Amino acid sequence: MMARPPLGSVYGVILNDQHSLALLASQFAQAPYQTPPKAPVLYIKPRNTFVDSGSSITLPKGEHSVEVGASLGLVIGKPASRVNAAQALEHISGVMSVADLSLPHDSYYRPAIREKCFDGACPMATHLSPWSEVQHLMPLSLHTLINDQIVSTRSISDALRSIPQLLQDISEFITLNRGDVLLIGVPYRAPQAQSGDNVQISIEGLESLHFKVEAAA
Repeated sequence: MMARPPLGSVYGVILNDQHSLALLASQFAQAPYQTPPKAPVLYIKPRNTFVDSGSSITLPKGEHSVEVGASLGLVIGKPASRVNAAQALEHISGVMSVADLSLPHDSYYRPAIREKCFDGACPMATHLSPWSEVQHLMPLSLHTLINDQIVSTRSISDALRSIPQLLQDISEFITLNRGDVLLIGVPYRAPQAQSGDNVQISIEGLESLHFKVEAAA
């Protein structure tokens, strides 16, 4: 493993699995969408959300639970613009465990700024695993533990777009620069942690991530 380098922008992806699309199918049939998304749906986790493993996450005032989206963070090693899937993996320098936290909400009609961008909403492992050491373990399984009990397990193979395809599709309209992080996606209605809970994200071959959830004073 290697120490996490200085990070650039962190991009999250929603609706990158068939289960989430199925749950929201009725919403997409209504205005203003009227059809499921054709391209990856992105959002940014701003710098105020970045915290290290071992941190305590204080929820916004009045909130007592948070959705914990276990995700794999792809750290970009060289600029990726209009790359094709066959060469996409050459642009990844390493991977790390990330918890994409979100306050519970049901609709994607408006950008979930408050829900996804509160302080501490993106805990990250402090070390990366080089891609060359992880790719032979694919497809990876992502485990979410709350108070030492597994509450969710999902596989990267469940993704709508594979990692190479995701990089190809996103780099069609955004240049990913060195140090940027791409989160491969989180499920709709991820497990919730309550105030006082200890949370761990465990992915084979990667440094585990852990943090505590606390309510505002």
